Amino acid sequence: MTAAVRGDVVLAFEVAGAAGAEYPPRLAPAIWPQTGQSREVTFARLLAPPFRSSSAEIRACARRGLTVLLDWLAAQPGDTWQSRWIVSGADRAGRDWVALPARHLANPGGRLTTRVRTDLVTGVRMLLAGQVIRPGYPWLLRYRPSVLLEEARQLLDPAGFARLRAHCQATGRSNPVDCKSALNRIAWILLNKGGQIRDITIGDCVELDTALREHQCKSAVDKPLYYTLLRETGVLPPDSPPRLKALRMAGQLSPAQLVDKYQIQSLAMRWLLTAYLAERAAEVDYVSLIHLATTLCGLFWRDLERHHPGIDSLRLEPEAAVAWKERLTLLHDKHGNPVGKRASPRSKLLIVRAFYQDIARWAAEDPSRWGAWVAPCPIKASECSLFKETKQRKAAMDQRTRARLPVLPALVRTAETERRVTLDRLQAVLATAPGEAVDVHGAALVRRPAQAGRVYATDLATGTRRDLTYEEERAFWARAIVEVLRHTGIRVEEMAELTHHSFVAYTLPSTGEVVPMLQIAPSKTDTERLLLVSPDLGEVLAEIIHRVRNGRQTLPLVAAYDPYERTWGAPMPYLFQRQRGPEHHVLSRAVIRRYLNNLLAASGLTDAANNPLMFTPHDFRRLFATGALRSGLPPHIAAKILGHADLGTTMGYAAIYPEDVVSRHRAFIARRRALRPGEEYRDLTPEEWDRFLGHFELRKVALGVCTRDFGTPCAHEHSCVRCPQLRPDPAREPRLLEIRDNLRARIAEARREGWLGEIAGLEATLAAADQKLQAMKQIASRHGVTHLGMPDFRDSTGRASPPG
Repeated sequence: MTAAVRGDVVLAFEVAGAAGAEYPPRLAPAIWPQTGQSREVTFARLLAPPFRSSSAEIRACARRGLTVLLDWLAAQPGDTWQSRWIVSGADRAGRDWVALPARHLANPGGRLTTRVRTDLVTGVRMLLAGQVIRPGYPWLLRYRPSVLLEEARQLLDPAGFARLRAHCQATGRSNPVDCKSALNRIAWILLNKGGQIRDITIGDCVELDTALREHQCKSAVDKPLYYTLLRETGVLPPDSPPRLKALRMAGQLSPAQLVDKYQIQSLAMRWLLTAYLAERAAEVDYVSLIHLATTLCGLFWRDLERHHPGIDSLRLEPEAAVAWKERLTLLHDKHGNPVGKRASPRSKLLIVRAFYQDIARWAAEDPSRWGAWVAPCPIKASECSLFKETKQRKAAMDQRTRARLPVLPALVRTAETERRVTLDRLQAVLATAPGEAVDVHGAALVRRPAQAGRVYATDLATGTRRDLTYEEERAFWARAIVEVLRHTGIRVEEMAELTHHSFVAYTLPSTGEVVPMLQIAPSKTDTERLLLVSPDLGEVLAEIIHRVRNGRQTLPLVAAYDPYERTWGAPMPYLFQRQRGPEHHVLSRAVIRRYLNNLLAASGLTDAANNPLMFTPHDFRRLFATGALRSGLPPHIAAKILGHADLGTTMGYAAIYPEDVVSRHRAFIARRRALRPGEEYRDLTPEEWDRFLGHFELRKVALGVCTRDFGTPCAHEHSCVRCPQLRPDPAREPRLLEIRDNLRARIAEARREGWLGEIAGLEATLAAADQKLQAMKQIASRHGVTHLGMPDFRDSTGRASPPG
């Protein structure tokens, strides 16, 4: 490998190693004004306003606690109170920090009394609020009294916290618990970093989020309202990620990073695979690029390196290629043990074959870059043919559609019933006081105290606690998902991306009527399209908008994450969004599938084997295509509605039933007859039927059968030997031999008598007789002839004219 190639590889991996440092936190200063003051100045400042409490008891506790803490810290080595705090070990001690200053009391070996602990806790709270010391997040998150956080909000930046509280009220975040939790997190940042709210950076939020995940449970960390408030109030820059979650989720990796995940040993192959993925990245989406990297780097080359150490060329030995293909057909666990067969190994072979062919094609255009990598492809075209798999997949999907189409009305009824029942339960329990029982739709429920704005009840039959708010939410969205999918046939990602801007009003040019349309954003085929909104669909969409709006003038703007492209979109008024705590989130694909599964479990639908019947969002797309074509919608219109670029894709979605084929064929014949002249379908007269039957009798001649059409005269004036319409009968060969001998005798006679005009005609007839004789022999050699006789229809049809 050349030095330039090796340099490109090293540079690519250096860039990959530098990822993740885009938002560093602020560096904590070693010294600041408050921590460098003397003991006398610090003591006097913390006992004066605004730190001075209105309670004489608290002032006494603060005085005693500050005296002990400052004396204890003054005895530690260091130039500032912060450095002495670190050296003392209190920052690492967490909740046990009070034992360290207690040793400097008159009775260090005695038991720590409640009074002494209260004094020390009050004193350290004064040091924190006065910015004398700034503990790390582990200490703050373990020692977090509410009084400290309340004082920090009042003393560190009162104007900034007041502005955030006003923004919470203005944006409809009226839940005091959520707002207080967000302000407490901002207070932690100020206690750790110092400064004011306007000084907080994205890196500070990332650092706090990391600390929360290290030292608290998940329920306490997934509350990113503080980040949203900082972003919406302009503290964070406008180009900051829309959600704190975006900082934790992996974005798009570069081709070099994708290759580096598989630890390819050969540097030359690492360069080739990186260059190939970089070349293909411009023409495929990100999820396809990941699929290419998984197949080429993981399933192909890394597998070859495990079984053939030191390999560094695409020119594979036949034995190595055959062994690799055999391993590809099996699935392996992380230890390399086979665990089953791969569903579609031919698709992987197709990717590797395309890899070889692409390099060969590119080498013709740029031989200096790709020419050295050209090698014979170890995969034949027949080995990666997907014809059989496509047929099997089509048959399986058709059977799946046929099993689900008849039960779709039952699923719709279940969705409507669940929606109505859960709403009745929620409203009935809301109308009762905590502790009271109510019976709704056969369920005896006792209301429990509300928590975080949700309604809970105890089911007396099972004794379990039920979240009625979640049950109503789940039933509402399950019905909305089923209705939108079955009425539109859109993809699940297209449904999740519907916004309030998707509604378009179209005016019919003929009548001037305004028709509501639904604009589907480009997704799989990068082509947008418009769908007609039926009254049923319009009713469902109106319910969704009313629910999401929740009394507001507009829908909340939410940023959505694309799990395939691994990117965050701009905030949009999405229709399929729900409120989770103080924030709104777009329904993810996992949530949509979970809502569908819960609905199917409530429906009790089963398949032919009495197993629970499962629906996926894509099943509704196939059901829509099948139903549309069965109802007479032209296939090319169905393709436009479904967003298919190829009509064959639409026909592949539709499961055509046998009765559909019969009925459609009959309808086609009826339409064709309606377009043809009526006289062609009149009843036959007896004379016409006699002529038709007589035609078959006239077809019998001495040498075989005449094949001319009914109603056509003999074009050769009954010269059957020379007529191409004659089909000779091998059984009549003796007759044809007699005719041939007679023609030869007549030709000889014409020559003797000098009848030259007869010779040319007789010779043409003789040549035709020889051809017919040869045709007889060919017919006899191919198959035997069974004489069935000439049928007579006169006695059986009843349509013949009476004799005489």
